Amino acid sequence: MAVKSAERVFQIFELLENSSNGMTNKEISEALKFAPSSTLGILQTMLDYGYLMVSEGKRYSLGGKLVRLGDIAASRFDIGKMSAPYLKYLMNTLKETCFLAVLSGDEIVYIAKERCEQTINTNANIGSRKPVYCTGLGKSFLAFLPEKESKEIIDQIDFEEYTHKTVKNKEDLEKQLEEFREQGYAIDDQEIEEGLWCAAVPIYDGSRRMVAAISVSGPIDRMIPKKEKIIQELLNTSKCMSEQLGYHKEEKRI
Repeated sequence: MAVKSAERVFQIFELLENSSNGMTNKEISEALKFAPSSTLGILQTMLDYGYLMVSEGKRYSLGGKLVRLGDIAASRFDIGKMSAPYLKYLMNTLKETCFLAVLSGDEIVYIAKERCEQTINTNANIGSRKPVYCTGLGKSFLAFLPEKESKEIIDQIDFEEYTHKTVKNKEDLEKQLEEFREQGYAIDDQEIEEGLWCAAVPIYDGSRRMVAAISVSGPIDRMIPKKEKIIQELLNTSKCMSEQLGYHKEEKRI
């Protein structure tokens, strides 16, 4: 059963998260439809414990203690373990092999895998590395990292041809990435291994930074007929995993 006072504390945290200049007691009360007197009591308690700070103009904002707690939580969090039930769900739902990878320089590193027995053999195993430019996971990073970071990686790529479909130059790669940004997911259509088709999506953390990517891959003749389902399941899983890492999508302001 939810405790009302605890719920209010979390609502205040989430409200102040999106307020760069802080908010007064009145503004917080009106936004959350709380009584000003009870809101002031909660704010003062959060202030006393270091979870909020207040300016001379009586504007409340998130306090320094949250930074320390966030660092501790991040240091103890294992995204590989966290991803396990999600990858297992995807594998059981889609009957294809699923991966989680992180970025390391101009390569991706596989850190989790849920293998489907009926898939084709692949040399993508936990701990192995692959290029960013011709893998779905890698292209997901290039598409959804901040533009400056993506460009720095692309400028260093030495394009090697793995199959006849491997992207061959920077210009073609950038065209692909623009399409991936618009659709919200990346594709590897037999670029790293013949006959293998892969879709990948980004995973974000609480600072809205991409920290990992997940993918589903399998034989192209099996993957294409269920492409829409694959993409939808991947996007739903990306949303759930990102939210578990503290990500909240920033709303566009009109």
